[in-house]
Amino acid sequence: MTTPTGAPKAAAAPTEVAKATAAPAAATAKPTEAAKPTAAPAAATGQACPAPGSATTLTGAGATFPNPLYTRWFDEYAKLCNIKVNYQAIGSGGGIQQHTKKLVDFGASDGILTDQQKKDAPGTLMIPMTSGAVAIVVNLEGIAAGKLRLTPETLSAIYLGTITKWDDPKLAADNAGLKLPSLPITVVRRADGSGTTNIFTSYLAEISADWKSKVGKGNAVQWPVGIGGEGNSGVAGGVKQRAGAIGYVELAYARQNNLTWAALKNKSGAFVEPGIEATTAAMEGVSIPDSTEVMVVNSANPQAYPIAGLTWILVYENQTDRAKAQTLVAMLWWALHDGQKLAAALDYAPLSPTVVAKAEALVKAIKVDGQPVLK
Repeated sequence: MTTPTGAPKAAAAPTEVAKATAAPAAATAKPTEAAKPTAAPAAATGQACPAPGSATTLTGAGATFPNPLYTRWFDEYAKLCNIKVNYQAIGSGGGIQQHTKKLVDFGASDGILTDQQKKDAPGTLMIPMTSGAVAIVVNLEGIAAGKLRLTPETLSAIYLGTITKWDDPKLAADNAGLKLPSLPITVVRRADGSGTTNIFTSYLAEISADWKSKVGKGNAVQWPVGIGGEGNSGVAGGVKQRAGAIGYVELAYARQNNLTWAALKNKSGAFVEPGIEATTAAMEGVSIPDSTEVMVVNSANPQAYPIAGLTWILVYENQTDRAKAQTLVAMLWWALHDGQKLAAALDYAPLSPTVVAKAEALVKAIKVDGQPVLK
């Protein structure tokens, strides 16, 4: 397969991120695995593009977390294969609903489907596409990215509403040398069903017994405090507009909006900034099952950023439209191989060879009339 060059105009206008195709500043480090995805065996037609007679359009909906990368992928795939992928970044909750109702060719989620969601959409495959970091972003004048330090205790207390000012003694104790303002903390969080929220609240439930018992985890929770924003871009905008605000967004959105992020204390006691290298380290610190259904939070790897996660495309194992299935499989295969080379420039961590191999097996499981589409 050849990697296309140059980004054409968007194949579909996503509802999120107006500047998704513009590559943000280079990430802090590139993982050593990123340049070596597993070798790609022949796709259904022996090439990146689907066979003649396949569908020329696909529709998808869901997660905003990967939308900057998906926008770039679908632009490139349109240029390479003349396939239009219409992707609506409406949040993981909406994507799961549209997938369940079979209103789209694929859904997208950053959270693992619940048992009930799996019952409602039997035969769903969750195919990992990339991984990324959920950055904790703040609007504090004069404080540079990575300089503010937050611990599991202080971050959870802010979102529980028990730390309410930036000059709180607990924050000051972790930030000697920083002049923290006497400003109220404005908490910004998602208002919609969100896989980014699922990752963030899974982390909070892991590190805080109070959060676990009082709030819990999921795509949507009963927030103790905060102002809601729609999508990652809504949270980023909410933080950018309010002095003293704090929020959580995928790292690409932090860069695109010139937001300051905090360094978080990880499981090993190190303060780590979000970045590709730290996200890759987080992935290496967990065991990935064949289903790839695992939350990558509070990783044991000493170099790991503690709030990271995979993001998945949702498809049905048993497809009914062969023309659509051929195009869907070809696009997924391209994204898992050539598409990974585009991830780092947009602050996503390419999948490791191990995860790519597991994703390949899932794509190979997609069938029409009982026969695999990819041969």
